Amino acid sequence: MKAIAIKAFGGPEGLATVELPDPVPGEGQVLIETEAIGVGGVDALIRSGVLGAFRSFATGHVLGSEVAGTVAAVGAGVDVSWVGRRVWAFVLQGGYAERAVAPVSALAPLPDGRSAVDAVTIGSSAAVAHFALRNAHFAPGESVLVRGAAGGLGTPTVQLAARAGASAIAVTTSSPARGERLRALGATHVLDRSGAGEDGFDVIVDVVAGPELPAFLDKLNPNGRLVTIGLLGGPPPADFGTALFAAFQQSRSFGVFSLDSVPDADRYAAIAEWLASDLEPVVHDVLALEQAVLAHQQLDAGEVFGRIALTPR
Repeated sequence: MKAIAIKAFGGPEGLATVELPDPVPGEGQVLIETEAIGVGGVDALIRSGVLGAFRSFATGHVLGSEVAGTVAAVGAGVDVSWVGRRVWAFVLQGGYAERAVAPVSALAPLPDGRSAVDAVTIGSSAAVAHFALRNAHFAPGESVLVRGAAGGLGTPTVQLAARAGASAIAVTTSSPARGERLRALGATHVLDRSGAGEDGFDVIVDVVAGPELPAFLDKLNPNGRLVTIGLLGGPPPADFGTALFAAFQQSRSFGVFSLDSVPDADRYAAIAEWLASDLEPVVHDVLALEQAVLAHQQLDAGEVFGRIALTPR
C-alpha cells in the first residue's frame, strides 16, 4: 500500500511516498480502507521534530492519527458485523496511508449524511474543543478568547463556545477576512495575533503557546483560566509562570489539556455525539495522499482555515 513517511525531520520536503506491506489487524483491532485522513497541527509538530523533546519519533514514522473509511477486516475477538461499516477511527499513528489499523474501542460509526472528509474534520478536533472548555470550567455567560482560532482546533472551539452560551467570543487571527469567517461561526470580537485592544476574559483557549503566552495570561479576569491545547508557536518561555505570580491576588490559573487524558469511553462517546450533530465541518482543502507535502507547506505558511483532509483514491 502507499503511505507517507518521514524521511527526514524538518520541513515538509522531508515527507515521502513509500510502499509498505498492508497492515494486519491484531486482537481487538480492525483494518480500515481509508477514504479520508485528517491533517492536523500535531502532524506538523512531529514532522518538524519539535515534539521530539516530549516523545521519541524515528525516521520512517508514518504520520496521521485519525482516519475515516470502511472496515475491511477484523482481528481476533472483534464482532465481524463491523466489516463493511463506515467509521471514524483514532489510529495513534500510521493514518497517512491507504489502509490503517485501529482498536475497535477507538471507532465511531459514521451517521448517514456525514462524509469521510466531514468526519476527519470534526472528529478529534471537536472532542478537544469540547473537553478543553470543560477543563477550563467554562460556564454559560462567561467570556471566551480563542487564540489561534482559524485552525482545526480553533474553529470548533468557537462553535462550541457559542453553542454553550458564551457572553462574548473573541478570536485572534491573521487577517480581517479570516476574522469575518470566524464571525460566521460565532465569534463576536476579532483581534489581531497580538490580541491588542481587548482584555478581561474569563476563559482563554490557546492553540498557540509560544513566547507571547505571558501577555495572554495578563488578559484574564480575576479567577480567569487559560488552557493551552496546542504549541503552534512553540513552547512558552521557561519563566512564563512569573505573570501568574505577579498578579497573585487575581487568582488566575493556567493549565494544559491533551485529549490523551480523557478516558477512552468518554472521548469516543463525545466524538460520536458531535459527528451525529449539526456541527459545521470547516474544510480548507481536500488533497490526494501523495500531496501531503503540499498540505504541510500550507500548514507551515499559516494558510489553513479549518482542516485539510487527504484522500488516498
